[in-house]
Amino acid sequence: MLIYLAIGMVTIFFLYMLAPSLITRLTGYGVLRQGTTPKQVAFTFDDGPHPEYTPRLLDLLKLHQVKATFFVLGAQAEQYPELIRRMDREGHQIGIHNYVHTSNWLMLPGTIRQGHLERTADIVESIIGTRPNHYRPPWGLINVFDFLRLRQYRIVLWSIMGHDWSRERCQTSLRSTLLDRMKDGSIILLHDSGDTLGADGNAPHYMLQALEEVLLQLKTRNLRCVRLDEMA
Repeated sequence: MLIYLAIGMVTIFFLYMLAPSLITRLTGYGVLRQGTTPKQVAFTFDDGPHPEYTPRLLDLLKLHQVKATFFVLGAQAEQYPELIRRMDREGHQIGIHNYVHTSNWLMLPGTIRQGHLERTADIVESIIGTRPNHYRPPWGLINVFDFLRLRQYRIVLWSIMGHDWSRERCQTSLRSTLLDRMKDGSIILLHDSGDTLGADGNAPHYMLQALEEVLLQLKTRNLRCVRLDEMA
């Protein structure tokens, strides 16, 4: 009896959690992870807005005339609505990254829909008057029911992960990682907050230093930074 129970649990785990994430990572089914238009790249920032680092990031993007996409946590948007308004006012796109940074593997479909997606969309819409329609689940982990949301939300992953939650990686290799791997259609994953589980609290400080150098180099490559809703 225990063997059958164990087999059942493993099967549920595989079908509900592991298989959808493997499919999206390996095949790209149902998600946006790479653009196809030449000379376009998209910078995306997760986990904000943060009261210290997001304003500094917005200043940097404005200085270099770069438009980006922010996948915000609803709880943070609720706490710092003025930063959401600034993102929108300065031409950036705002997407959803759940209400708090909880994995979709650990929640039921109804909880994700009502407690995270719709709740965060309502918050953002109440602040800027526009409802977000791009969604990045925390850690990029998808369950099988997330595919049912494709008509309402475009699920976004990435083609370059900066590993910028680590202060050491930001200081030693982030700049070279981005410059070496960036190409036409790249979707770059970075973070404007270090408050989530496993991150160094001051890592965004060093991410911003590396990003400034990268943005300077991009001008010589004739790459245009676009929002995700501008990327084909």
